[in-house]
Amino acid sequence: MRTRITGCGSGRAAGTIGSIAALTRAARRWARLIILAASCGLAALPAQAGDALVNATPTHPLRIITLAPSATELVFAAGAGDNIVGTVVSSDYPAAARAIPRVGDGIQLNVESILALNPDLLVAWQASNAIRALAALVAPLGVPILYEAPQSLPDIPKAIRRLGAKLGTAPIASAKADALQARINALDPGHRTLTVFIEVSADPLYTLGRDPLINDLLARCGAVNLYGDRLVAAPQINAESVLRDQPDVVIVSPYGWETLDELAGYWRRLRLPAAVQGHVYAIDPDWLHRPGPRMIDAAEAVCRDLARRRAAAH
Repeated sequence: MRTRITGCGSGRAAGTIGSIAALTRAARRWARLIILAASCGLAALPAQAGDALVNATPTHPLRIITLAPSATELVFAAGAGDNIVGTVVSSDYPAAARAIPRVGDGIQLNVESILALNPDLLVAWQASNAIRALAALVAPLGVPILYEAPQSLPDIPKAIRRLGAKLGTAPIASAKADALQARINALDPGHRTLTVFIEVSADPLYTLGRDPLINDLLARCGAVNLYGDRLVAAPQINAESVLRDQPDVVIVSPYGWETLDELAGYWRRLRLPAAVQGHVYAIDPDWLHRPGPRMIDAAEAVCRDLARRRAAAH
């Protein structure tokens, strides 16, 4: 019989997942993860949590299992993608990641599959209940878990450097980190602060709240999150509050068959000024919602869109 570890120990998360059953198939793929993070009370652990791994350059290739798509992207960016022997279902970038064996979906983890792969290191995003339970099982085997949960854009190249130092790929990791940091330094905040509403899902309506990484990205583009003071990472809101607060810009993330025009059309019909004036912009959800290297792509896209909004005001 296969043993699976599930992501939340309480029925509260299960109810949350049920409440988003009406979302489009693709939106559920990542909205569920965001909402679970809030529901299960996940807390980002410091990167030092993985320091049980020896600091010396490995004398043999490490066998790595990544437990989040962002972790997969960070390990590849650090030059150690070939060492990943297992990952989660949603790890689909870069293309080589699609061929890696799967050990769960991030909510449920298959313990037998993980142990059979004989990993030397697990790389995770945050310590969910499932990962905490897994950690207790692999600790006696001497298998550490390294948590990488960036809280700001510069934390992303720092994470890549840290992984490169631990995995024996420091030259590759340093070059990638330098390039990313240069792009972060080049982000332009513009001359006027704008308010931004980020639509995570439309029905029900979810946004991003107190998410330090997203809020740092917006700040570097000269913007503030309309709901950045909410206590949870992904609060459910109503359209009336968006209409009342009138953001300067709306950011959406079309998935699958969804289109920018379809998502913007909803707000145009409600006569939201930003939508009526054409200031609803689409950002690839995998760029914007995975705390990995492609968040720099998202930041550059957001800065360009906000520059268009400022230019339109003249």
